Amino acid sequence: MRKILVTGAAGKIGRDVVSVLGRMEEYQLRLADINYPGLEPFRGTHEVIELDVADMKGCQAVCEGVDVVIHLAGDPSPDGDFYSSLLDGHIKGTYNILRSAKDNRVSRVIVASSAQTIENYPLDHQIQHQSPVRPKNMYGVSKCFVEAVASYFGYSEGLQTIALRIGAYDDLDAQEGKLSARDMSAYLSPADFADLLLKTITAEQLPPFCTLHAISDNRFKRLNLDETKKLVGYEPTADAFALSEIPLFDREETVK
Repeated sequence: MRKILVTGAAGKIGRDVVSVLGRMEEYQLRLADINYPGLEPFRGTHEVIELDVADMKGCQAVCEGVDVVIHLAGDPSPDGDFYSSLLDGHIKGTYNILRSAKDNRVSRVIVASSAQTIENYPLDHQIQHQSPVRPKNMYGVSKCFVEAVASYFGYSEGLQTIALRIGAYDDLDAQEGKLSARDMSAYLSPADFADLLLKTITAEQLPPFCTLHAISDNRFKRLNLDETKKLVGYEPTADAFALSEIPLFDREETVK
């Protein structure tokens, strides 16, 4: 069995990740979060640990004996304050986890980046994998650091690292409201994210570091998926526009 550490396991995405991986016999899970009470539902089924990723000693301990790290810990809000949240959760925390993973001979680390790294491009501009980062807020800036430090550990220290640029993660099937046009173009369904994550865990012949675009197969895509599909065989199926029941008509059909 491969032991997988999931940081931020009590968060929205973290809980879904645990639900998916926990059903698979080939994985043993170690779950960590600063919100220790939030891990209570997993107690007895998985190993649970209270962890502040800004604490290097805690990160070193939690990475011991781990094969793969899925690093989701951090502030999920694009409005997160730099000093009170992003500095510890994203800057210190990401370095601490990657440093600890390397020191403990972890084979692969998957870090949560964000579509906020490129949010300052015009909304009608599709982001390619080679597009330079262009953050619109300090949250996006902190996620640019996440990608940069992961690249450093990949190419300079030989730790296999992958950054997932997560879009507008939501379950539209369970939601009564509508997403904005921007969020529909960056929409990521839980099922598609699970597919991407599982394929990222097991993918072979990846470069030392790569960035993968984590959105669904939306009719209009904020981020291009060609490279992600090529690298890990990603096969998204959800389309936010179809789920929101937004039809697409030819011009001739709308003009009478």
